[in-house]
Amino acid sequence: MEWLLPLTGAAAAAIAVPALLLLYFLKLKRRELLVSSTFLWKRAFQDLQVNAPFQKLRRNLLLLLQMLALAAILIALARPVLHLSAEAGRRHVILVDRSASMNASEDGVTRLEDATRRAALLVDNLAVKRAWHFTSQADQAMVIAFDARPQVLCNFTSDKARLKDAIASIAPSDGESRIRDAIAVARAFATPAGDETNNRSSEAPPRIELLSDGVIADAGEVVAAAGDLRFHRVGAARDNVAIVAAQARRSYEQPERISVFATLANFGADAAAVDVRLSVNGAAAAVRQALVPPRDPRPRREGPLPDRGAPGRTSVVFTFNDPGEGVLRIEALAGDALRNDDLAWLIVPPPRRVAALLVTEGNPPLLAALRACALAKLDVLAPAEFDRLDPDALDAARTYGLIVLDRHAPARLPRTSCLVFGRPPAQSDAIVTGELEDQVCIDWSASHPLLQHVDMGGFFAAECLAIAPPRDAEVLAELGTAPALALVRRRGAVFILAPFDLLRTNFPFETCFVMFCQNAVAFAGGETGEEAGRMCRVWQPLTHRAAPGGPVRGVVRTPDGAQVELQADPGGIFRYAATGRAGLYGLRIGDASEVAFAVNLLDEQESDIAPADTLALAADAVQGSAADPAPANRELWPFLAAFVLVLVCLEWYVYNGKVRV
Repeated sequence: MEWLLPLTGAAAAAIAVPALLLLYFLKLKRRELLVSSTFLWKRAFQDLQVNAPFQKLRRNLLLLLQMLALAAILIALARPVLHLSAEAGRRHVILVDRSASMNASEDGVTRLEDATRRAALLVDNLAVKRAWHFTSQADQAMVIAFDARPQVLCNFTSDKARLKDAIASIAPSDGESRIRDAIAVARAFATPAGDETNNRSSEAPPRIELLSDGVIADAGEVVAAAGDLRFHRVGAARDNVAIVAAQARRSYEQPERISVFATLANFGADAAAVDVRLSVNGAAAAVRQALVPPRDPRPRREGPLPDRGAPGRTSVVFTFNDPGEGVLRIEALAGDALRNDDLAWLIVPPPRRVAALLVTEGNPPLLAALRACALAKLDVLAPAEFDRLDPDALDAARTYGLIVLDRHAPARLPRTSCLVFGRPPAQSDAIVTGELEDQVCIDWSASHPLLQHVDMGGFFAAECLAIAPPRDAEVLAELGTAPALALVRRRGAVFILAPFDLLRTNFPFETCFVMFCQNAVAFAGGETGEEAGRMCRVWQPLTHRAAPGGPVRGVVRTPDGAQVELQADPGGIFRYAATGRAGLYGLRIGDASEVAFAVNLLDEQESDIAPADTLALAADAVQGSAADPAPANRELWPFLAAFVLVLVCLEWYVYNGKVRV
C-alpha cells in the first residue's frame, strides 16, 4: 500500500487531533442557580469535572468514536492506495488505433472514444513511487496514436495527468490501420542511449497495450514475444454498407454529358436496400435505390486479416449533363455504424483537350498514333526548330500539355508532361548506364493509368538504353536488367521515359500502341491541367500548380472548416499533406476563386468493421479482451468514508442512549 498525499494527511492530523482533544479539555461556562438538593445533579457534576481543564482524560466512549472517525478522515485525506499487483517499475506503450474503422459509432459512442476511455483506465493502473520508500520504482508509459502512420503524443513518463492529457488529445482519422511502424517507433524510444554492443538492452522490453478493433493490415509482419503485447479489443458492430469505388467520366463524343459510377459493398449477413443520392455543386440531382447482396461467407484467402468472405457488391450509375466544372457528392443513406464510408466526393473538370507537340526528324508510326488520339491540336517540329524556342515562354503560356520527344534530349524543357522516346533529358535526373540488345518486357504495372489495356507481353527491342532513374521514380515496365518505362516528376515537370528508339522495336506495330499514346495524352491532361492532384485518397498530399508570376501564398480550407496557410515550393507547386480526414478541401490563392479537392476513404478493409477476436502476429496469435482493464490500484478512501459514516451513526446512537438514561 502507498500514500498519494501523505503530507496532506499529516498536516490535517496536526491540526485536527489537538483541536478535538482541546474541546474535551475546555471548561464550560455555566450560570449559578440555587437548588434544594444536588443528589439529582451528579451527572451534571461529573460533566463539570470532565470539562475542567488540565486534568487527565477519562474513559469516554464518545471521545473514542470521534477519534476513530477523525482518524479515518485523516487517512482518507492521505489517499491510501492498495496495490493488487506486485509488479512495479515496468514500462508500457499505450497504442491507440485511430484508423477509419475506429470512427464506427455504437450506442452514441465511437470506438475511438471507448478506446481512449479504456486507455485512461490503464493509466490509472500504473504503479507510482511509494512515499518514504527509496527503492521503489514507478511505472512509466508512453502514448502513440496510429493509423497508416504513427504519432507519438507522449514519451515515457510516470506523470498520469500528462498521459491522460495525451490520450484525450487523440484525434480521429480516416486512414488505414498499420501497426508495424508504430511498434518500431515505440521500441526505438524504449531503447536507452548507450545500449550494449550485442544490441540487447539491460532494461526489460516495454509491454505493449494495444487498443483497437483488431483489423490491422500488417499485423502479420509484427514480431512480439508472448506476454509483451496485450490486445484490448473494442467494438462489436459487424454490419456495414460502404461506397468502395467512385468515378466520374465525360463522354468523348458529348463532352457535356457526365456519367458517375459508384460501387457499394455490403459486409453484413443480410441483403441491404440502400438509397444512393447524387448532389452536384451542393444541390441534390438524383436518387437511386440499390439492393446490395449479403456477404459471401466462403473463405477467399489466407493472411493476417480474418477472412470473412467476399462482401456483396452492386453498382449505381448516374448520367446527367453539365458543361462546366462540377463538385459531386455521392451519399449512401445506409444509416449504419460507420458514417465516413457512406460518402464520396468527385471533381469533374470542364471539357478540355490537350494540345501536343511532337519533336522528331520523322517517325510515321508515332505521328499516326498521335493523330488518332483525342487532342485539341498536334504540332510537329524538327529538333533544331524546337531548340530555338524559349522554354520559359512555353511554360508561361502553357501552350502544350504534352511534348513528345522522339530521339531528342534538349538541354531545357518547360514545366509540362513529356513523353520521351530514346535518351532521357538531363532535367529528368535519369542516367544512361549502357546499351542493351534483344530485350523483352518481363513485367509491367497493368493497373497504372499509362498502361491500362496495354499488353506489354509481346514487346521486343532490338536495341535500347539501360537507364538508372532517380530513386523516387515509378518503374512501370521492366526489361531483363533495366526499366522499359519509368515515370519521373521533377520541378513541376512530368517525364514518361521510354529509353528505346521506337523504330528499333515492334511496339509501334502492336495494336496496343495507340492505346498507350491515348493513355499518355489523358495522363498528361490530368497531370498538367488545373485538375492535377484534386482527387486523392486519405493521407495522399494535395498538389496544385501556381500560375506563373502569380501569388505563392494560399489558404487551405479543411473539411471541418479550419483555415491553414500554405506556401508554394520553389517549383511553384502547392502541397498540403495533412489529409487524414476524408471530405472536401479548398485552396484559395490570392483573390482567385477557391479550387476544390476531394479526399475519399474508399477502403474496403476499413469498411469491414467487424472486430477481430484474435490478432494474428508473425509468430503467435494474441487473444483480444473486450472487458475493461481490471483495476490494479484500489484507492481506499471510499471504504474509509463508509467507515466514518458507520461511526457517526454509532456515536449518535450512544449519545442518545446516554441522554435517555
